[in-house]
Amino acid sequence: MITVYVPRDSAATSVGANEVAAAIQREAGEPVRVVRNGSRGMLWLEPLVEVETERGRIGYGPVTPAAVPELLAAGLLHGAEHELCVGPVNGLPWMRDQQRLCFARVGVTDPLSTTDYEAHGGLAGLRRALELDPAEVVTEVTESGLRGRGGAGFPAGIKWNTVRNAEGPLKFVCCNADEGDSGTFADRMLMEGDPFCLIEGMTIAAHVVGASEGYIYIRSEYPDAVHTMRRAIDIAYAQGWLGADVLGSGLRFDLFVRVGAGAYICGEETSMLESLEGKRGMVRSKPPIPAITGLFGKPTVVNNVLTLASVPWILSQGSAAYAGLGVERSRGTQVFQLAGNIARGGVFETAFGITLGELVNGYGGGTRSGRPVRTVQVGGPLGSYVPTTQFDLPMDYEAFAAADAMLGHGGIVVFDDTVDMASMARFAMEFCAEESCGKCTPCRVGAVRGVEVIDRITGGEDADGNLALLNDLCELMTDGSLCAMGGLTPNPVRSALNHFPEDFTANHREAT
Repeated sequence: MITVYVPRDSAATSVGANEVAAAIQREAGEPVRVVRNGSRGMLWLEPLVEVETERGRIGYGPVTPAAVPELLAAGLLHGAEHELCVGPVNGLPWMRDQQRLCFARVGVTDPLSTTDYEAHGGLAGLRRALELDPAEVVTEVTESGLRGRGGAGFPAGIKWNTVRNAEGPLKFVCCNADEGDSGTFADRMLMEGDPFCLIEGMTIAAHVVGASEGYIYIRSEYPDAVHTMRRAIDIAYAQGWLGADVLGSGLRFDLFVRVGAGAYICGEETSMLESLEGKRGMVRSKPPIPAITGLFGKPTVVNNVLTLASVPWILSQGSAAYAGLGVERSRGTQVFQLAGNIARGGVFETAFGITLGELVNGYGGGTRSGRPVRTVQVGGPLGSYVPTTQFDLPMDYEAFAAADAMLGHGGIVVFDDTVDMASMARFAMEFCAEESCGKCTPCRVGAVRGVEVIDRITGGEDADGNLALLNDLCELMTDGSLCAMGGLTPNPVRSALNHFPEDFTANHREAT
């Protein structure tokens, strides 16, 4: 029987993938097995239809429901040539040049097939971890150089070891999947395209630290990810991958999905813990840190989706193999996400060290509008704006920090030369004012005052005095805020002022 793959990823279904799958089932003149896989991450080709042939999987895209009869008549089921045919998918430069570790199965397998999962390397990491002492697993994770992929870049092995050594009969593993940064969607794509990978990573963490319960905190805007993760957890229980005796090892680990209410601040770990406890999502003062006093006051591992999804590969292939990728203190791979005004947007997983220019202009193809790139924002709405003069920056934590920028969760939002950077700086302050939890004054009040000061600057009112005031305000927010929400808000403001000062002058604004 011929096998055809049609993604059920949210991005693909939003442009008609469900209708395309139904049309193929309805119009095919011979028996066809339609597999609803995850997206390959080439979002400009969605819906991307793939057919299994002797030459490998041949892709067609973007396919509309109306185009299905013509494609079938032209020989789609046998990999025939057509104007929508992109050839063998694994041979496309976008796919060929990646180093997919977290995303190795995404787009390749049926996300909810345990047979597919194991056939493509799934559970190898967990089985090895269960054969090792928890201290040995911590050593593997530490020596791999894995750092938190949620944005902070804290070494995962150190965090796990802290929780492992904390005393107490009850510990937790929490996955923060509240992916709220602009231009980021890798967490969602992994949960929808390879949910067992996240389950496996969390179970390894539970074995290491002695946790018996885990929670995946998913933002409410991701209903498909919520549905997929819940189905995957049910299947994992039925397979003995979760529950009272994981894979016959004696490990008990129960896993639950909790849905957030849409607060950006819950991307911060302590706010997420407050929300999990049924409280309003507000930042906690540190210390104590969550590794010591976390969920319900118990020692808790809090990691991002991509951090936990990296662990099974590290355990199955060894820490040395993972540490062999990347540069300096940025080891392994990062899943970069290209969005905004970009010709070819999507996810591109590769080792740290690729330059920003290679991603944006090389694989991304520049702007969708065809106009010159003026700047990109890396690291979400609180990330700095990086001008094209810095496109030779290698994508690693230290290089970006040295350039007064941050890598964050790997989101890259592209802007062409029509962007008004004063408006973007104002938006940063406005966003902070809207999303602040309100617990600390520098963030709660500072962001509101920031909007007012920028308005005075762009209105030509005592520009020099107000610029000095804005710089003082940014310094206060950076040094005085309780968490990264207020502490990082000055980043986009300062970078816009430093690299594009002309956009803040009244004469420039009158001319445009």
